[in-house]
Amino acid sequence: MTTQQTTTQNAINWPEKYLPGTGDNFVSNEVIVQGLTAAAVWHYLIDTSEWEGYYDNVADISFPQGGGPELTDDLVFSFGTFGFPPLDAHVLEFQAPSAGVPGRLSWTAKQDGKPEEQLDVLHAWLVEDLPGGRVRILTQETQIGQPAAALAQERPNPMLNGHQAWLDGLVRAASK
Repeated sequence: MTTQQTTTQNAINWPEKYLPGTGDNFVSNEVIVQGLTAAAVWHYLIDTSEWEGYYDNVADISFPQGGGPELTDDLVFSFGTFGFPPLDAHVLEFQAPSAGVPGRLSWTAKQDGKPEEQLDVLHAWLVEDLPGGRVRILTQETQIGQPAAALAQERPNPMLNGHQAWLDGLVRAASK
């Protein structure tokens, strides 16, 4: 006879403007891995000096108002990704994981310009310990703007594949 465990998993906190399904592109990626902790993953997620070591789709990370390289609540930063010039980013939610409490991180990232260049994004992460020595890492992103609509039409979807590469790299880095 096997024992069945029931686990209610947490969800991303979404500001209304970015609710999944209301923008021009939405992607969701998740991994559940045994042998890691949320705290180990969290370090590699919030320390931007580690990003380029495990994720090759990010560049030009800077902190125009100071701070960094670790992300914190309300921090302003910028970074390039998916061929876009550096996006202006702002941390909206920052909660480190602790016993029974998932880690939560989200930021907006924006690009101004002509309508065909404007981009407004919310990228959110949830990192939580699960029973049995497992960790769950969920990342979701809503994008608004013509560049986002164009990405959503590409097959395979570059955002979906890019975020999966980020998750896979994050797990590899935290597993070292």
